[in-house]
Amino acid sequence: MIKNLKQEGKFNYFEVGEGKPILILHGLMGGLSNFDTVTSYFSEKGYHVILPELPIYTLPLLKTNVKNIATYVKDFIVHKKLGEVILLGNSLGGHIALLCAKLYPEHIEALVITGSSGLYESAMGESYPKRGDYEYIKQKAENVFYDPAVATKEIVDEVYETVNDRNKLIRTLAIAKSAIRHNMAKDLPKMNHPTCIIWGKNDQVTPPDVAEEFHQLLPDSDLYWIDECGHAAMMEHPKEFNIHLNHWLTKRGI
Repeated sequence: MIKNLKQEGKFNYFEVGEGKPILILHGLMGGLSNFDTVTSYFSEKGYHVILPELPIYTLPLLKTNVKNIATYVKDFIVHKKLGEVILLGNSLGGHIALLCAKLYPEHIEALVITGSSGLYESAMGESYPKRGDYEYIKQKAENVFYDPAVATKEIVDEVYETVNDRNKLIRTLAIAKSAIRHNMAKDLPKMNHPTCIIWGKNDQVTPPDVAEEFHQLLPDSDLYWIDECGHAAMMEHPKEFNIHLNHWLTKRGI
């Protein structure tokens, strides 16, 4: 579904629907297409769904960090004149959403995080010592999901291409190390945005106790679990993910 990206200055993005804006932030290895089902569902529920491409591979190396990407997101919100947005992020995208809410709270109405980094990263910052080994990369990609079949050849090929592209690899490692440095445990108790936490019960990248800790530290959060689900709930169980999020938005009147 997500094919025709708009380009305006430094921003590339996809948008669909009208209404209250939901801004979706993809993860480190995740493409915009990971959110196809979320995008089509909520654009038909009266929301304006926008997915910017994050500049993970295009910032100068010394500026490739989570803070600069959070600033990029804020600049995009201002550029699009979106006012306050619902910020939804998976993995690194969740971390950037949280940092954005901390640094630029006036632009954020609510947060939705799933498999978010920011407290604990078991699979970030790795040096990919076997990056030339396709089977190794395939196994790493399959570990992201409860059901390894979700890691299609297309997904594995994309990860393989990324870690074997020197420019992309050094930026991937730079952003991963930056994410580990930017632990948000001390910030979360001061962040009062309503937050929806949707987590896979079988997430091996950011395990379930990470979700519990987010829920404990964030003053105004609700936690939803999805069974037989790994790190990317919106891909592995899109229907359940959408039901939980829609229920939460309705309950909160957002």
